Amino acid sequence: MPTLFSSPHELEASVGEHLGYSDWLEIDQDRINKFAEATGDHQWIHVDPERAKDGPFGACIAHGYLTQSLVNFFLPQIVEVQRISMGVNYGADKLRFPAPVVVGSRVRGGGELIEVQETRDGGFQATIRVTVEIEGSERPGCVIETISRYYPEEAAS
Repeated sequence: MPTLFSSPHELEASVGEHLGYSDWLEIDQDRINKFAEATGDHQWIHVDPERAKDGPFGACIAHGYLTQSLVNFFLPQIVEVQRISMGVNYGADKLRFPAPVVVGSRVRGGGELIEVQETRDGGFQATIRVTVEIEGSERPGCVIETISRYYPEEAAS
């Protein structure tokens, strides 16, 4: 269940709070291969299981940017802001990949609301630090500060 805000006006009161976790998601070779096709990044550590077996990680690993892109999948499972006319992905800050995500691993996102600002055009800009945890690992696969803008229904008129 995502943390629910009945309007963007409620966000500011939760700065500094952990918002919860997404479901676990297994990273299989098919997902990695499809990401390689979409991005043109066919480096052997991602797409060649035979060669990767003898490589530094003992198996194929997910692209860092694949791990980052899953944040878009995890965020709606972590937080829901209601009574908005629209939500906009505004960008990200402080992206890191502390540990590789080995094929077959399960990952999930955890979110912490770290900043909220009102925008000049009537929206609320929320910075949420999402940590992509790897099941059984002390280090995460990705840590990113996502920036989303939420526009209240009344701002649309």
